[in-house]
Amino acid sequence: MINTYFTPVLFFVIAFVFSMLGRGGATLYVPILFWLGMDLKPEAIPLGMLLNVANTSVPALTFGLKKMINWKLAIPSGLAMIAFAPLGAWLNISLPTKAIILILASFTAISVIPLIGNWHLKYEPSLQGGIKVGVFGGSILGFFAGLIGRGGGSFVVPLLYVVGLDMKIAVATSAFVVTFSGISSFLSHMTLQAQPQWLIWIPCVIAVLAGSQLGSRLMITKLKPNHLKWIFVTISLGVAIALIVKDVILG
Repeated sequence: MINTYFTPVLFFVIAFVFSMLGRGGATLYVPILFWLGMDLKPEAIPLGMLLNVANTSVPALTFGLKKMINWKLAIPSGLAMIAFAPLGAWLNISLPTKAIILILASFTAISVIPLIGNWHLKYEPSLQGGIKVGVFGGSILGFFAGLIGRGGGSFVVPLLYVVGLDMKIAVATSAFVVTFSGISSFLSHMTLQAQPQWLIWIPCVIAVLAGSQLGSRLMITKLKPNHLKWIFVTISLGVAIALIVKDVILG
């Protein structure tokens, strides 16, 4: 069973890194909790989503105060993801564990292709364009975020990068969007199938809040957009490969 002393320390480190990338960290939280012995659907996914929200809410506030969030994309994307995450969470109940892990790994790997290929349009989306992109992209990403138990940051950042946002603005905007999609997904999983273990959950949440505070401040002051992009790509591919090898091929 999960180690209540080691795990919060590990999650502090993950939160520190992922808060710099506009991501909640469920990409790692869910697999790690599963590998440490939690049941995937009733325990690992709901806790992973709660940690995801904790990991993005603090950076979202920090980035918002620094005026780094593109609101005309953030608001429609966030609302669409909130609306469609419960649908994915509902479908999650009927899918086998290995199928969920394979979907999680595949989307994690595919999401970095626009960053590697530098698919970056050189324009600032208009208000109308931002609404269309936000609703369309947010609906699809929200569904899959609910399905595989993630906030969607690994999908949102590449989408925002492709439509023209600077990497730092894409990361900041993603933190806001993922916070609200994560809340919707977490509440859906809590309602449908969660089995909370609060003595484990609470220390993990506290550790993640602390790590995300430090990481978001470092992103603002120290990291360059190109550094962010390649950190994002490296972590995403590493997680995807680990999931496929350990839980699909060898599982």
